[in-house]
Amino acid sequence: MFPQAATKTAPKTPRRIKIALALALVLQTFAWVPVNVMAAEPAVVYQGEDIITSGAILKKYDFSTVRSGSTIHTDIKVIEVALNNPLVKLDVMTGKNNQFTKKQSVSGMATETGAVAGVNGDFFNTQAEGTPEGPQISNGELMATPPFLPGLYSFAVTKDNKPIIDLFTFTGSVKAPDGASYALGGINKTYYWFEPSGQHSMIDGLFMYTDAWGQIDRSNDGVTSPTEVLVQNGIVKEIAPDRVIQMIPPSDGYILRASGKAAEFITGHFKVGDKINADYSIIAQDPTKTYNYKDFKTMIGGHTILVDGGKPAAFSRELDGLGGYRARTALGYSQDGKYAYLFTAENSGDSKGLSMTELQQAMVKVGIWKGLLLDGGGSTQMVSRPLGETGVKLVTETENAPTYQRPVVNAVGVWTTAPKGPALAVNIEGEKNLLIGEKAPYQIKGYDIYYNPLPIGQAAAQWSSTSGTFNGNVFTPTAKGPATITAVSGQAKQTLNVNVLGRTDLESLRIQASNTILTQGADIKLSLVARLKNGQERTLSGDAFQWEVKGFKGEVQGDTLHVGDLTGTTSGQLIAKYDGFSANLAMAIGSTQVWADFDQTSQPVSYLGSSADVKGTVSIVPGLSGLPATNKALQLTYDMTAGTGTKAAYVKFGDNGLPVSGNPQSLKLNVLGDKSLNWLRAEITDAAGTSKLVDLTRAIDWTGWKPVSADLTAYNFTYPIKVKRIYVANPAQGQDERAATGTVGFDDISFQYKTAAPVLPLNQIKLQINNPNVTVNGKTLGLAPSPAPYLTAGNTMVPLRFVTEALGGEVKWDNDNRKVIVTRGGKLLELWIDQVNLNVNGKYVTAEVPPVLKNEVTMVPLRILSENLGWKVSWDQATYTVTME
Repeated sequence: MFPQAATKTAPKTPRRIKIALALALVLQTFAWVPVNVMAAEPAVVYQGEDIITSGAILKKYDFSTVRSGSTIHTDIKVIEVALNNPLVKLDVMTGKNNQFTKKQSVSGMATETGAVAGVNGDFFNTQAEGTPEGPQISNGELMATPPFLPGLYSFAVTKDNKPIIDLFTFTGSVKAPDGASYALGGINKTYYWFEPSGQHSMIDGLFMYTDAWGQIDRSNDGVTSPTEVLVQNGIVKEIAPDRVIQMIPPSDGYILRASGKAAEFITGHFKVGDKINADYSIIAQDPTKTYNYKDFKTMIGGHTILVDGGKPAAFSRELDGLGGYRARTALGYSQDGKYAYLFTAENSGDSKGLSMTELQQAMVKVGIWKGLLLDGGGSTQMVSRPLGETGVKLVTETENAPTYQRPVVNAVGVWTTAPKGPALAVNIEGEKNLLIGEKAPYQIKGYDIYYNPLPIGQAAAQWSSTSGTFNGNVFTPTAKGPATITAVSGQAKQTLNVNVLGRTDLESLRIQASNTILTQGADIKLSLVARLKNGQERTLSGDAFQWEVKGFKGEVQGDTLHVGDLTGTTSGQLIAKYDGFSANLAMAIGSTQVWADFDQTSQPVSYLGSSADVKGTVSIVPGLSGLPATNKALQLTYDMTAGTGTKAAYVKFGDNGLPVSGNPQSLKLNVLGDKSLNWLRAEITDAAGTSKLVDLTRAIDWTGWKPVSADLTAYNFTYPIKVKRIYVANPAQGQDERAATGTVGFDDISFQYKTAAPVLPLNQIKLQINNPNVTVNGKTLGLAPSPAPYLTAGNTMVPLRFVTEALGGEVKWDNDNRKVIVTRGGKLLELWIDQVNLNVNGKYVTAEVPPVLKNEVTMVPLRILSENLGWKVSWDQATYTVTME
């Protein structure tokens, strides 16, 4: 995207459109990556591919490199399109109804046009009407022309399927009946500033608008006053001096927009009924190259050249606003010119985006010979039709929010042109690695010899399995090991082999809870993250596991923990069990105190802007956005359209903040969102006078009321604390991507507190190798019937139950699995007899020697207990004595 243009007056100093600033890039302040310094050589590893249709394949790669001493990974996806395959088509999609000014997500464009895949396209000015910065040809029709700006490359495909990436410009003129002519500035263009002069493009400019322009206003820039001309079938039908013609350009003509000297030319040389001749062309900037734009079947504009000749190229344009590690979109072709590549890199979750230099490296490694940059950041989105399905799905996590798809002006699309063919395959689609008790849906999907979907009767399908049960098409495995799923639909029958995982397939298991502080009567949502030994990570519903509640009254039903009576409870532990492998979560007993519900009208709140340019209001409103009329909430309205730099609109509490009692561990509130994608933060000051900014969300990406919380323990406050402000922030970088105006609401601001954890026994134990006696807190006791400690392979073996219980732990024996379960102070160990792999708090670790049974007593390496249960251990070499406490 572009940066916002001047609002209603021309800039006093020359202003350039830095198209880099126009990228729809969001929110964070990123370190600049020098463009001429190559980063450490990265690795790009092929991860697999999915056929989209005949001639189009979705390829997946893992990009890894070292940043600041740590290895990072970025997910890369590339759609490879065979340009010479007559069964596939590459072209440009446009907004809604194939018109500019009507932005739409890539998924929406693909659905509307029937495309089977696509990526976002050209840069655009988010504050203008919604048109691409560069040229566009769709289905052989010229829809937009290049701007008069240096360094902007475009991608085109000729009618004989030859890909071209080059610098293009525009030439054109309008000729009057008396022979006078005037230069055309472009077709379907919004305003911008020439470089290096800084002159506004519309001053003295003459521009053409066709029916591809989807609204009445044509470059309503606030700088120039338009004179417009309606032309139909080459005849002037209307001249509108100093005003806009109130219609969208017709399909059999166009509207000319003129200002200044161009308007004088129109009014001085034309009258209604005159013939008008408009002649124009897209040409190469290099005069030694000759292109006929009418030979192009598609073209899309971009930014800098990235790769040329299979090597990183010098950037053809300044990269202002393109620094840091961001989501990226690029477009290129192969050395032999037979393939086009639609490239995306994700910046979401564990995928860490790419710098511009890394982008070049990655493109080269996936086989791009020549390539350019498309819009990125929050605009980056790729969609693809899964094999056997009829619609596209988002295959990249987007930067603003994993599934949020920003409306953009155009996109590069892929279509199938294949006829209906005979069936090639009928497959069962669904998860191939399952956990016992996990509920997984399956579908029958068929496709023809061109990899296009075949209709399959899902409702009539009959499902069965060798190990597990079906409810409709939802399979629940009941035992670990291989299982075969069978589906029958009419004459079609297909099987799928799945693997039901056991504990030995796990690397770790982790409980995720919506809250780790227990309050009586609360409902806490649960899920589990299982990481498999093959590196795959799965997030699973809690209802696939067995649960044990320790230390408090409660019950897990499905994926929800219902907290019961907490009278007399000091701490709790939640244990999830899967095939003899457990994960645990230590939970503190706590309470919630409402700090502000705004039903008390005396709440001292006021509005403050980060500068005088940021306008807004703060008010307490009854019945705000669906709340009961008796429920009052805090409303913040803001207008950040004026000014520059990072902007913020604050709700100010008191003069210097309002106090919060005690030592809260978390902050919770209900927030009415406006889907502005702005940040939401709280400013909290502590007893040391330090102000800290607490992130509530990095993007307000919802509408309606939603609970939001923040963990305060990570901020190391010196208590007591005060809430000074809650505010909406719009950082300078990527500012054009977020809404400048909006309204948010706040209600039921509360803090959560947890009680101190119970103190574990401060006992001391002394054991001597081969001595059957032990000293506990200075008192000598006999170990019998437990064996005396002994050494094996350099490890001290001790009787597990005796030492654990003496130090305040609990031991259980699982005879079915020959396993010992140890819990102490919220920690959990599972040890299997004669196995070196043990479970420490839901993660497999390996011991040097295994636990063993000796005289029916479990003997374990002391190091296992000391390192994982928090014991302090000392060794006296002279007496072979171990002291534990």
